[in-house]
Amino acid sequence: MSFYKIQEKDSVEYYRQYLQLVGSISQLFSTSLKPFLHYRAAEKVFCKAFSAKDLARSDLSVDAKKDDIGIGLKTFLIGNSRTFQKVAEFNQARSLYENKPLEDKIKSISALRNERIKVTKNIFSIKQCIYHCVVRTDNLFHIFEEPLSEINIENIQDILDTKGSICFNDGENEYSFLKSKSTLTKRFITAENTFVDRIPINILDDPLEALKELIDKQFNTVDTTIYETIYLPLYGKNKTVYERSGLNQWNARGRERDINEIYIPIPSIIHRLFPDFFPNREQPFNLKLPDGRILPSKICQAGGKALMSHSNKALGQWILRDVLQLKEGEILTYKKLQEIGIDAVRIDKIGNLEYEINFSEIGSFESFLEDNQQ
Repeated sequence: MSFYKIQEKDSVEYYRQYLQLVGSISQLFSTSLKPFLHYRAAEKVFCKAFSAKDLARSDLSVDAKKDDIGIGLKTFLIGNSRTFQKVAEFNQARSLYENKPLEDKIKSISALRNERIKVTKNIFSIKQCIYHCVVRTDNLFHIFEEPLSEINIENIQDILDTKGSICFNDGENEYSFLKSKSTLTKRFITAENTFVDRIPINILDDPLEALKELIDKQFNTVDTTIYETIYLPLYGKNKTVYERSGLNQWNARGRERDINEIYIPIPSIIHRLFPDFFPNREQPFNLKLPDGRILPSKICQAGGKALMSHSNKALGQWILRDVLQLKEGEILTYKKLQEIGIDAVRIDKIGNLEYEINFSEIGSFESFLEDNQQ
């Protein structure tokens, strides 16, 4: 399916105009005739024009969502029309595949890729995924789309191991795994008859002067809706998901518990660094999920060490069942988090007693602490 072709004409026209605006200031970054388009700018333009939800900060398999469609956004030079582009990175999961024989290694990497696509769909209630690409050539942006599909592991063939990479295909797509960066790339074949639109770009000779004139006429201060952000780990000390607490709280001894009862751990250092981020213990607040649902939630337990939904089970139903697809009674392990490439959540404070939650890639919590302790 083509996402682009089923959008409203006004949205498509806005998208074309926004891309032309961004492309016109390419001389700020390059002297090439090929217009420059930073991938973050491509994401912002797409989401604004099509009123899509921006998922780029979630570090998952798609960058945007519109209705029930997940969109992976790419921008690259046309080259020979057979370019490889990064689609996933597995450095944090290296221990799960690096010592395996060649074929088993590629199957393991492919399974990791497929699992991340599935989890992304579960998190955001997505039914289908596509790639939307802005392909750049002299004074033109070409729009190209194709399905974002799982790798057909049973049909993996033509595995070629070279010094720097391992190439293979699944009968539908060609892939190359770059060893040094633990990065999976996919070949995008952009033949002339595959483009769904062509957008001419007029590159300004003096973009700085044009921007100055615009600012002189009108200067708008952008008001962000995110007041503050923190990250929380989905594990305890030593990268361990404890069997009887945290996301396995349902398995704790003592009183009878609901099979979905969990809490997200809040390390004490978070309260020290951000004492006013969360409300007082037991004060209810709203927690917005990536799919738009609102969970009444609260901070619980001694020292405020637990983030829980108000019903004690709604958060677990979402994380354990809807997203991770764990069976009732199945213990969540850190290995499972490695496989799907996430081990933390990002909490955005967007208003008084209003918060949003999104999953974040492996290492996010440690990086967040390092940045803030410095």
